[in-house]
Amino acid sequence: MTVIGLVASPGPAADLAQSVLADLTDLVSVRLPEGDWQIRLAVDRLVDAPADLNRLVDAARRRLLDEGWHMAVCITDLPLATQRRPVVAHASATHGVAVLSLPALGAVSVTRRAEDAIARLIEALLGDVDPGNADLDDRAVRRRQVALYRRTRELNESPAADTGAFGLITGVLTGNLRLLLGMLRANRPWRLVSRLSRALAAALAVDVLALVTSDIWRLANSLGPVRLSILTVGSLLAVVLSLVLGAGLWERMPPRAAGRPIRQQVALFNIVTILTVVIGAAALYGELMVLTAVGVLVMVPADLIAAAVGHPVGIGDQVQLAWLASSLGTLGGALGAGLESDEAVREAAYRYQPDNELTADR
Repeated sequence: MTVIGLVASPGPAADLAQSVLADLTDLVSVRLPEGDWQIRLAVDRLVDAPADLNRLVDAARRRLLDEGWHMAVCITDLPLATQRRPVVAHASATHGVAVLSLPALGAVSVTRRAEDAIARLIEALLGDVDPGNADLDDRAVRRRQVALYRRTRELNESPAADTGAFGLITGVLTGNLRLLLGMLRANRPWRLVSRLSRALAAALAVDVLALVTSDIWRLANSLGPVRLSILTVGSLLAVVLSLVLGAGLWERMPPRAAGRPIRQQVALFNIVTILTVVIGAAALYGELMVLTAVGVLVMVPADLIAAAVGHPVGIGDQVQLAWLASSLGTLGGALGAGLESDEAVREAAYRYQPDNELTADR
């Protein structure tokens, strides 16, 4: 059985949740007939106003873990906005949390709109589903239905017993690989660092500085592929640690008394978080490598490098310089990431998925 927590703020939001609760389970069962669904109502404000979306999602996820739900939908009386644009709802498949703003539903047909919105948000939480894309061809619709069916089956199947997190992780990577990829795709990790202005600016600044420094030219000439590879791994690790530990993205494993489903959710959450940040750091490194290689070939004359290192240089020497500069730039990105706010890092890492169709109906 898949348990969905419906968390509503006290007052009108709680009244609305109570009015839709009776019909909501039937509606979800009709739209997702492969699963056995149970919806439980909880009245909780979660956060005090004013509060941004990150705090609300984090608070809803903590309630989800405490209650042992599979996913949670929060109905809040707070207005929501992302990138300075008001929206009706957001869904984060990574957190297993969706948020619906009651004020944005308007004053007409609120109950009907709320029921439809909650059902669509639950579909979005199943992963690899775009609730706001209504322009789908028949093939895309079939793919979406297959994805929903598989995810629903995964939630309703009883996992085999194991003794610890290692068996859990193995099961996730083998049995829930499609879910994992869907959650990663929703996060768009290749755009992670581009959404962090300080990290990106620091990486570019250090990279440019390395290109115009003759000491770096000589150092690149002295380092071999092995040392450069070690420096590459170290720079990527610095970015990952700066983002995961600095912004508190790592979620602690609850005690064994919390039950297997909760430990399973936390393990999957942390796996997706690490993969998101690693892919984002690798994307940053790859982009820096391409830009730096072009910069070396176009902006740094080979005879200047030759005068600094004391011998003629070729393509291999220029590649080594670009390699070293990219690693140093990535280290600069790690320092810049440490200056980002926790809220900015969380929003960049988890990329909340807006329900654009609902927004258009405002």
